[in-house]
Amino acid sequence: MEITNDIQYVGVNDHAVDLFEGQYTVKNGMSYNSYVLTDEKTAVFDTVDAHFTQEWLANLKTALGGRRPDYLIVQHMEPDHSANIASFMEVYPEAQIVSSAPAFTMMKQFFGTDYASRRIVVKENDTLSLGAHTLTFFTAPMVHWPEVIVTYDSRDRVLFSADGFGKFGALDVEEDWACEARRYYIGIVGKYGMQVQNLLKKASGLDIQAICPLHGPVLKENLDYYIGLYNTWSSYAVETEGVLIAYASVYGNTKKAALLLADKLRAAGCPKVVVADLARDDMAECVEDAFRYGKLVLASITYDAGIFPFMRTFISHLTERNYQNRTVGLIENGTWAPLAAKTMRGLLEGCKNIAFTDNTVCIRSALNEESAAQLDALARELCKDY
Repeated sequence: MEITNDIQYVGVNDHAVDLFEGQYTVKNGMSYNSYVLTDEKTAVFDTVDAHFTQEWLANLKTALGGRRPDYLIVQHMEPDHSANIASFMEVYPEAQIVSSAPAFTMMKQFFGTDYASRRIVVKENDTLSLGAHTLTFFTAPMVHWPEVIVTYDSRDRVLFSADGFGKFGALDVEEDWACEARRYYIGIVGKYGMQVQNLLKKASGLDIQAICPLHGPVLKENLDYYIGLYNTWSSYAVETEGVLIAYASVYGNTKKAALLLADKLRAAGCPKVVVADLARDDMAECVEDAFRYGKLVLASITYDAGIFPFMRTFISHLTERNYQNRTVGLIENGTWAPLAAKTMRGLLEGCKNIAFTDNTVCIRSALNEESAAQLDALARELCKDY
């Protein structure tokens, strides 16, 4: 696939993977992206997952058209991108590796060698001339590993963005970009919003006409849209006005309360209401929605003097990813000693700029007139800004 006259795509699609990084469901597979820039000298950008060695080498050979690559640019050492460094260096023994100092340390760990005689160590704003094309390297530590660099080609105005602007899904499947890119970003990169903001500031000074990520499609049109979403996500701002109600229920009474609240919110004019069953729905999508919407309601039974395990796991995912700048309402259920609201509040109190609603709903086993009235009050409070 041709990206520009001089840049070709040589990546692969993976439809065999069931869980990306051992935890994220990817029903439409994954892409592992790699690129070739051909000039007086030729550079290859990153390798692919170990399961696709021969396919990738064949793609690369076709794109090179008989040429021998001069450089392998390693932007990220996670194995889905770096697994074939050793294979590449065996096939092309004259090539040099261009990467950051921390990346070469990781190569020693992964492959037993840091390629000392064949390496070029780059740091912030270093350049590499391929002829008509000049590459500039920018460090991107903790986006989302410490060794990461991104690369800018000033001639074709292309940003090779490593895992930035990536998404779940193979390239031979049509699907909405934002949904799977958001789930990818929040799940994998979401903890490192400040570091992404730093990288966006660097990118803001570049004339970018295309973004080539290591997962997902090459982005060429409406770049302000994609960059704007990344700015929203990495600044922990509200993307969509609305409420996510996430519940953990055993016998259905807490679920009834969550669904009744959703009905009340819709009737009161809330622009968007999403309900998530934490025991059954995809946890990564639940976490994604918690960051997408401005308001969150947590509804849990009291369980072993705390909260139901799925709710504890959900809140843990939020706090690990620096959940902040949101309004949170609480619904608890308990037959003899309701403690869920206190527990959930305690788990979130370390988060920045979390505003808890004045109204908390306490259910004693099942909804009654009193707890239904509390739901009314909570719905009114959540909708007062709409």
